[in-house]
Amino acid sequence: MKQEEVKKLLKFTIKENNVIKNLKLPKEIFLPLLFSLRYGGDWSHKKDSKRLMSIKEKLTKYDENKKIGYTLELIYLFVNPRLISEEGRIYRMEKCGNNNERKLVERPYKVTIDGEYILKATLDPKKMKIFLKHLKEPLNFTGSGAYGVSHEIEHLDCDEIKGIPFYDFEYVLE
Repeated sequence: MKQEEVKKLLKFTIKENNVIKNLKLPKEIFLPLLFSLRYGGDWSHKKDSKRLMSIKEKLTKYDENKKIGYTLELIYLFVNPRLISEEGRIYRMEKCGNNNERKLVERPYKVTIDGEYILKATLDPKKMKIFLKHLKEPLNFTGSGAYGVSHEIEHLDCDEIKGIPFYDFEYVLE
């Protein structure tokens, strides 16, 4: 990494730490959110008595006339998430960092989830800003957001994702 890049990273990290201090929560609570922002995806982590989870959704805005757009990333940080309801069943393939190959899993299509504390981060690539907002009500997720919630809750409950291994499938020539 070049010296200028290191300086930028250090400046960003200092600003990030200041934002965390202003939110008046322990720094380790933000780990899943920081991972989602920096590396993408959904994350979960257990720290002492805290269960932490970040869920990322994407929202693309596109101007048909100008043929240009951008994708907002909406990342939700949950402290001690509580699953309120699930609806529907979707069978899908998932790979987790803890496994070498994908597994066939069953996930809900819709979930409602609450938490002791919920923070919404909106990463706006057009404005090059990360907007933070504390939320106080349960959230509903459908589709990939619901799958992410279910996947991360499973990590928090039992560490490993349960499913049917990919190598149980059969090839069929048609």
